[in-house]
Amino acid sequence: MTPREIVRELDKYIIGQQNAKKSVAIALRNRWRRLHAPENLREEIMPNNIILIGPTGVGKTEIARRLAKLAHAPFLKVEASKYTEVGYVGRDVESMIRDLTEIAVNMVKAEKSAEVQEKAQDLAEERILDILVPPVRRHKAVEAGSPGAEPEEDQEKTRHRFREKLRSGSLNERVIEVEVSAPQMPLMQVMGPVSLEEMGINIQDMFGNILPKKNKHRKLTVAEARALLANEEGQKLIDMEKAVKEALMRVENSGIVFIDEIDKIASSRAQTSGPDVSREGVQRDLLPIVEGSSVTTKHGMVKTDHILFIASGAFNVAKPSDLIPELQGRFPIRVELKSLTQEDFVKILTLPQNALLKQYAALLETDGVKVEFEEEAVFEIARTAYEVNEQVENIGARRLHTIMTTLLEEILFDAPDGLKSGSLKVTRKLVQDKLTSIVKNRDLSRYIL
Repeated sequence: MTPREIVRELDKYIIGQQNAKKSVAIALRNRWRRLHAPENLREEIMPNNIILIGPTGVGKTEIARRLAKLAHAPFLKVEASKYTEVGYVGRDVESMIRDLTEIAVNMVKAEKSAEVQEKAQDLAEERILDILVPPVRRHKAVEAGSPGAEPEEDQEKTRHRFREKLRSGSLNERVIEVEVSAPQMPLMQVMGPVSLEEMGINIQDMFGNILPKKNKHRKLTVAEARALLANEEGQKLIDMEKAVKEALMRVENSGIVFIDEIDKIASSRAQTSGPDVSREGVQRDLLPIVEGSSVTTKHGMVKTDHILFIASGAFNVAKPSDLIPELQGRFPIRVELKSLTQEDFVKILTLPQNALLKQYAALLETDGVKVEFEEEAVFEIARTAYEVNEQVENIGARRLHTIMTTLLEEILFDAPDGLKSGSLKVTRKLVQDKLTSIVKNRDLSRYIL
């Protein structure tokens, strides 16, 4: 996709913030450009990591999430505040790369499973037929004094008849006993906060040849057994070595890590002591990951040189300049996102494909209530959200969720029991009656909205 096409797609879900959209669109296109550049330059072209600066609820996370969906790239969102300096209790910074690798492996496995789904369904069907029509052993037929070919022919006819029933769905509710592989137990966390998984050691592979895989018998309906066995057969058909190799390549060349709340690990120069002493340590641990290093995962070594890092933060207390200089240099592109206006709120409520009014209309429609929002009511909801953000605390578009829930609370409560009318019109007067008293009372709006 060209940068213009990427921005057009982002416009379907995110209102405004054109500068941020342009920056991430260029960064995404540069990934494709690098892979098509001359081979001798390919390794030299580094990604331009981005810092999105803006108050909460203006679309920072949504931009990164939608971008990853457009790129079909391995994507991980992490909170910077959950990592701590090595030596403190908390998660190791390198674990974000391990998590990203795991996401990529699962993504490739899902794609490969879809490719072999048809064959897996056929194999699952054969296994169910083996349970419904057990194969006749040749020597038993001979002992019975009849030619060996006849019972086999009879069985083939029976098997064909059952296959037709199976495909038509008439056997779906029949209960059968199937043998499936027992799920592997998750690894226990040992050695303090770092598990063996995080150290890049795959215990299940180490002992796979020593300890045989356990199978267990389960009683399931034919429909359930078919889905379970198809999944199991699909896993057998996947070349895991090839899938892991492809996943590692995707992580290294198109992986995206979104580090939220990066301002929480930035401390002003005046703050040099106290409980937040490890903030700078987290930045120093983060630095080699962002600038490029090799991380050990249970699937193999991952080089982080060409992973795109997008950081975001409100920076209302600390500033980007409070990050250590080395880390600042690794995020060369800084984009400031603007606070949302009243007009933006109107657009957020109505324009996107997942607009809030469309969501609530769909929710109420499940209870048989058709809700319609008048244009003036939409403007009143937007004005109220903007006013509360100005007076109390600016939480951006998230304020619309609290406003909408408060406005429709009684309707959402009464809808399943049957409203007097199957349709409902939300007017400006209804919005004012529900919300004006709360907005005027500063203490009430602080707690309710």
